[in-house]
Amino acid sequence: MNFEKGDLPGQSKERLVVIGNGMAGCRAVEEILARDPGRFDVTIFGAEPRVNYNRIMLSPVLAGEKTFDEIVINTQAWYEENGITLVSGDRVDHIDRTSQTVISASGRVEPYDRLLIATGSDPFIIPVPGNNLQGVVTFRDLDDVDRMLEAAGKGGNAVVIGGGLLGLEAAHGLSLRGMKVTVIHLMPTLMERQLDEAAGWLLKHELERRGQTVLTGANTKEIVGRDGSVAAVRLEDGTEIPADIVVMAVGIRPATGLAKAAGLEVERGIMVDDHMVTSDPAILSVGECVQHRGLCYGLVAPLWEMCRALADFVTESPTGYEGSVTSTKLKVSGIDVFSAGDFSGGEGCEDIVMRDAARGVYKRVIVKDNKLLGAVLYGDTADGSWYFDLMKKGEDVSDIREALIFGQAFASGGALADPNAAVAALSDEAEICGCNGVSKGTVVKTICDGAHSLDAVRSQCKASASCGSCTGLVERLLALTLGGEVESGPKTMCKCTSFTHDDVRRLIVEKQLKEIPEVMQELHWTTPDGCASCRPALNYYLLCAWPGEYVDDQKSRFVNERMHANIQKDGTYSVVPRMWGGLTNPRELRAIADVVEKYNAPMVKVTGGQRLDIFGIKKEDLPAVWADLNAAGMVSGHAYGKSLRTVKTCVGSEWCRFGTQDSTGLGVKLEQMTWGSWMPHKFKIAVSGCPRNCAEATIKDFGVICVDSGYELHIAGNGGIKVRATDLLCKVETEQEVLDVCAAFTQLYREEAHYLERTAPWVERVGLQYVKDRLAQEGAVQHYAARFRYSQQFMQDDPWARRVAGEDEKLHQHLAEVRPFPQFQMENA
Repeated sequence: MNFEKGDLPGQSKERLVVIGNGMAGCRAVEEILARDPGRFDVTIFGAEPRVNYNRIMLSPVLAGEKTFDEIVINTQAWYEENGITLVSGDRVDHIDRTSQTVISASGRVEPYDRLLIATGSDPFIIPVPGNNLQGVVTFRDLDDVDRMLEAAGKGGNAVVIGGGLLGLEAAHGLSLRGMKVTVIHLMPTLMERQLDEAAGWLLKHELERRGQTVLTGANTKEIVGRDGSVAAVRLEDGTEIPADIVVMAVGIRPATGLAKAAGLEVERGIMVDDHMVTSDPAILSVGECVQHRGLCYGLVAPLWEMCRALADFVTESPTGYEGSVTSTKLKVSGIDVFSAGDFSGGEGCEDIVMRDAARGVYKRVIVKDNKLLGAVLYGDTADGSWYFDLMKKGEDVSDIREALIFGQAFASGGALADPNAAVAALSDEAEICGCNGVSKGTVVKTICDGAHSLDAVRSQCKASASCGSCTGLVERLLALTLGGEVESGPKTMCKCTSFTHDDVRRLIVEKQLKEIPEVMQELHWTTPDGCASCRPALNYYLLCAWPGEYVDDQKSRFVNERMHANIQKDGTYSVVPRMWGGLTNPRELRAIADVVEKYNAPMVKVTGGQRLDIFGIKKEDLPAVWADLNAAGMVSGHAYGKSLRTVKTCVGSEWCRFGTQDSTGLGVKLEQMTWGSWMPHKFKIAVSGCPRNCAEATIKDFGVICVDSGYELHIAGNGGIKVRATDLLCKVETEQEVLDVCAAFTQLYREEAHYLERTAPWVERVGLQYVKDRLAQEGAVQHYAARFRYSQQFMQDDPWARRVAGEDEKLHQHLAEVRPFPQFQMENA
């Protein structure tokens, strides 16, 4: 029979009590379990009523980029599987060192053999009048995020006091949530502890370009209240800034109150030695609450190093902690900022600077005694890990001094121009994931132990599982370690990018990207202009994300959409004017007949969508044909477009003895609401006046079946190569509800489907229940319908009329077929 250490008959485990269920406390326990899982009986006290989560990822939660579940580090199952007692929502109020017990706020008494204090830090509240008003919040935990989200839901003005890491991340999140944000910073440079003046200026300029107001060198005098709540912030110079919420993000202080009350030695932080032992040998401490060799650390990387040293010590293999060289990355989407080490300069220091104004790149490294002392990178942070590794190892850089500023590839004489070779050259101790403190050696071991995909690496060692900035490094390590055995992840948008369609759609909104070149620059496209797959998709995604702002790029459309007509195999075009709900009148019919005769159209055909299709129109005659049809009140039927095509109807209750509702009238209303809207793919609607379904509503993208009690609404049908009957979405009672649900479903499809994905495969991919759940949320139908109707203000603009007025006239010149880019052709799809 085998026994774990500490589990021998008659032998009890040591009792380890941890005060603090945060990143440092739980990481210390993880490190101990990895070395000696049977040594301690562990109890963890947490003041928050939840499991351990990644506090540095609160910014993406605020920005809407992640959910709380996605930033949880240790689930409830982890505590249970490791035999850990979690006491959450019950802070420890007293430590009795004599009896070796702790007492919680609820009165719980817990004895310990070893006590670990990981109380972290407290936010600093500047001592100005009004700092206790309702609406003044800090940014330290999930409750703070919830308060900010509640305020953002009401809109209005947000003032963030503090232009450091936390302040800027809070400002970014509130700005994305729709608030008008002003950042107030006392110092003349943003993030002055991490950035020099030049990089700080670039950062300020970029934030202002995104719509934030940034006031540096500004001192807060008072927070002005009204009826007990925040109303404004007043500065020393008398400036008054309206505020519905004020976020205090001016700094943190080690949370030492509990330790001080217990009589432990405390200065700025809880004093610890190299093994993280306090002035009481039975009590250890790690994290932001400690002071080691005169320094307190407010960044995450030193915490991991402290936890490793603590675990080595308590498992009787002491190594010791000697302090940390720190690096910083800003978690604001689309802004690349890295700093590490000491960049203050001074006597004996040499600055090496490179600027690239066109790319918005600024690099500065500081060298002293032939060693790299510090680095500041803005706009291009790819070499951050390399610089950081040089600093931590204290390597002599004299041999690469001339090429140092140009990065690892150049400094290695070109031998490392291959990015994979550059990663291979990193030492095993080089930090890959700063958020979770994961080294290259740990990642490689994880891969060798069976993690053969990015997701597997993320789940097993947490590298790349947080902010994602190290994803590229992890992917290269996978390639280096496994070669061709890397398991593929989600299918990328095309060969030009490593991002999926969903990633691109999310990042366009998240990063406020509003032009195709900007998307390609920000998302590191590997081709100069994209390809026939990604350009039309990007054009659509931007059009959908920024209605009224983004200008449709005709060069990025397929030939039919560029010409606003369907090209035929003989090079002529077919023209399909819109007939609302399949209805027409003598004036329209005469106009069509006149066009057929005037331009010698060889054929007119009734389409399956109850329209008339005029075939054989020459390209140079298209504007004249459109002008004649426009004169009769007819607009483009968009029969060529990834857009609403037709709304098919039956005659309904007005004429048919079986009709239960006015299907024709409702069809006209639906078409008038939805025409002109660009979609991921073609989109068809039908309204049948009774369950006999003469309009074939059950094979349309959105189908309405009229019944005695109202309307059955169906989605995701397809009558093409692969016939698919619709799924029942819901039943409603009124025409207005039909219109609202149609608009909402259409917008959900527009915002979430991949380009060239019909509603049928989209619903099959995400699941019918997903669509139902999204639209069943309180206010969801109204929300999506309002977004659709807003975008329609800019979409319902007849392209035929614009071409008649002379827009893109060159496209209709004889034999003047225009291709968007010489390296590829964008034919119809």
